[in-house]
Amino acid sequence: MDARLNFLAEPTAGKALKHMMSAGRALKESSLPTTTQELVALRVSQINGCAFCVDMHTKEAAAAGETSVRLNLVVAWREATVFTGAERAALALAEEGTRVADAAGGVSDEVWAQAAKHYDEEQLTALVVLVSFMNMANRMNVITQQPAGAYQPGQFH
Repeated sequence: MDARLNFLAEPTAGKALKHMMSAGRALKESSLPTTTQELVALRVSQINGCAFCVDMHTKEAAAAGETSVRLNLVVAWREATVFTGAERAALALAEEGTRVADAAGGVSDEVWAQAAKHYDEEQLTALVVLVSFMNMANRMNVITQQPAGAYQPGQFH
């Protein structure tokens, strides 16, 4: 499968991607735990069907020490016993934040309250920006059919 567009060769995309990568670095530097960031990025990408991002965030999480058991269970996190309360709250927020068109009220007060129990304001901000960022990246990659499988950890750092 070939991508419809080569973002790295197109000047306009290159300019936009430069800023996107800066946003990604800012998130990585936040106090939101790296493990949480990768789990959330993976779950959002699963929901959106972005194979490129599923590939990327599975590999980045594994490179950061995440186990295959936890990575395999992200898709069914509600029934899995391997996630902390904080991770579960972040995954719930990620799901409702990604499925805003499906849920009339967006993120529920209950889901927000659970996240606020586990994360401070800086971390909540990073979590909201991450969910939004991943939804944007997923859409770009799905629309242009970016192929998955060749990503190497650290490739965009």
